[in-house]
Amino acid sequence: MKLVWWIRSVKNYAIGFIPIILVGLGGCAGMPENTDREPSRSYMNTQDTALGRAFLAHNNSDPQQSGFLLLGSGLDAFAARAVLARAAERSIDAQYYLLHDDMTGTLFIDELLKAAERGVRVRLLVDDMDLSGRELSAAALDAHENFEVRIFNPFGRERWRITELLSRFGEITRRMHNKSFTVDNQATVVGGRNIGDEYFEANPALAFGDLDVLGFGPIAREVSDSFDEYWNHSLAYPASRLVEQLPDSKTIAARRKRHDEHVAELSGSDYMSALRRSKLLEQLKQGTQVMHWGRAEVVADDPDKLISGRDRTDLRLTHKLSRHFEGLSQELIIFSPYFVPGEEGVALFTKLIDQGVRVRILTNSLAATDVAVVHAGYARYRSDLLRAGVELYEMNRQVSGESHSGRNYLSGSSKASLHAKSFVLDQKKVFIGSLNLDPRSVVENSEIGVVIDASEIAQSMSEWFDGNVHKLAFRLSLETDDQGREQLQWRGYEEGNPVTFDSEPHTSVWLRMMVRLLGFLPVEDQL
Repeated sequence: MKLVWWIRSVKNYAIGFIPIILVGLGGCAGMPENTDREPSRSYMNTQDTALGRAFLAHNNSDPQQSGFLLLGSGLDAFAARAVLARAAERSIDAQYYLLHDDMTGTLFIDELLKAAERGVRVRLLVDDMDLSGRELSAAALDAHENFEVRIFNPFGRERWRITELLSRFGEITRRMHNKSFTVDNQATVVGGRNIGDEYFEANPALAFGDLDVLGFGPIAREVSDSFDEYWNHSLAYPASRLVEQLPDSKTIAARRKRHDEHVAELSGSDYMSALRRSKLLEQLKQGTQVMHWGRAEVVADDPDKLISGRDRTDLRLTHKLSRHFEGLSQELIIFSPYFVPGEEGVALFTKLIDQGVRVRILTNSLAATDVAVVHAGYARYRSDLLRAGVELYEMNRQVSGESHSGRNYLSGSSKASLHAKSFVLDQKKVFIGSLNLDPRSVVENSEIGVVIDASEIAQSMSEWFDGNVHKLAFRLSLETDDQGREQLQWRGYEEGNPVTFDSEPHTSVWLRMMVRLLGFLPVEDQL
């Protein structure tokens, strides 16, 4: 296992066994005052914008229905954000857990900057997990008269981050994991993607198979309401407050010049050429894309969840989501890259199966995951899930490119890792959002998603699962040997040929041993 992979595993999930031992090293670093920040809210009455008029032209006369388009391809997902940004007339509200300083991160910021220069109000809210060393750049953006940047739950800037993690464990380890992009309060993109090359098919070494949904109409207003709650929360700090000295006009001009030069260099890249050829890009510009219509509900954590006791279940997204599971009678399909069901989850799936519900779950294999310690938490429940009758699938990271064909909800390179977070309920409703089925998402972090009551979307996702999961993933089973001992097996296809594994596919003995040891650590509530 590569060292960088292990570091990323620990960093992304802020595992607590070391901080618990060393938490006494120091007190909290001082944070700047944050009580007099200027509150703002989403613009209302934006029906006269281009996006508002487009929604009215396409609406099927039910004002409570929204129009939806699934974004399975990473290229399409970036194209949708770019088209919306270019169509913006009044506002752009973007909320993300990670915003990488890479090619697509640069292009994303460029779209926001160009909108701000047209007079569009841009509000960018980013969690601080990925922003170390980029405070001055954020402050330079924040200095633009139409561009505001706020950093959520920031680390102190006076000490190393590892020291912050040690001294503020349980506070600084609770992160804003939400992902949304809303324009003119009329159109929104919600789903599993952060902003970075691996989420938009721009990184040939690693591609996350992910899923977003583009929504027009009332659903955008609900996402805006959630955004406003986070934007005006006490944990949202203006970027300008996290730098010792504000950038002057000369510094800002120099940074903008470097940015423009970099964007010009990227304009000739293969990725930009592919983006310009995107069919969806043209369809969205011409308004000829096919939308699916249905009523929908935003389910989101209250931002107070991150500063409240962990027993406050009423603040959780899952409190609102649970009622959609109550009437299940036929089928539940789950896509969850990080899946740690716990005893409570195993009991829920067992109950559903006993009631006649077919439960199928797709998650990452050990070779496909980017967070090995979470796989350790998941692995201990596999046998119980299989005994209960759950159909369990794990992504095959070695899947060939030919498998990524047709209506693709899990597009990616030949080294793909699942990142989509979605449920399909009775082929009638779907949930698409940022929620992983693990304790960190449910209890520690904040999340957002949409529940869409549209059978066309639900059935298409179910059909995709039926037609593709065996090409992309291993199906797990419990086999009994001659001595009556149970053993896991992984069955799948590679290069069109059936294959069977008796241990975690495409992994080393050392890695399997390390994950087995991690499984003994008492850190499941942090996974």
